Amino acid sequence: MASNTPVIVRFYRFQNKLKEKTAGLAPGNASISVEALEAAQEALSKMSEDYPDWVSSIIMKLQEQHGRCVDTPEMRRDCFEEINHMAHDMKGQGGTFGYPLITSFADSLYGFTTSVAGEISDSQVELIKAHLDAMRAVIRGRVSGDGGEIGLKLTESLGAAIESYEAE
Repeated sequence: MASNTPVIVRFYRFQNKLKEKTAGLAPGNASISVEALEAAQEALSKMSEDYPDWVSSIIMKLQEQHGRCVDTPEMRRDCFEEINHMAHDMKGQGGTFGYPLITSFADSLYGFTTSVAGEISDSQVELIKAHLDAMRAVIRGRVSGDGGEIGLKLTESLGAAIESYEAE
């Protein structure tokens, strides 16, 4: 049944406060000063210089967890969870500081440690080592960007290790 009662529709247009807070996107005079941009760039450059040393300490912690997997098989699940958390943190940072290979390898490690279910085998522990070896090579060689030929070889080497594991 159709009703002859008119329907009133009201449309409210609210001011986009978030847009106003993001400098440069809101209409008007919002902007970031050149000095602030330069200071931010300088801070990012400094952090990029320190990144290899900083990530080396994380890789050492990952190695410790890998060692625990080897020495105490009954603790592997806990170690894999810890490795998973560290890999998650690493995967978001490498590209920011000019080391996208670290991001790629950490993402692979994170995905692998997330997908492991049930009993953790020796070959799965060895695949962790392959990821760590690739990351260590990137940092030791200061392989930034895509790494060119070295980056390709490291990526292929890790890929071969993953394929070998998956073939088992």
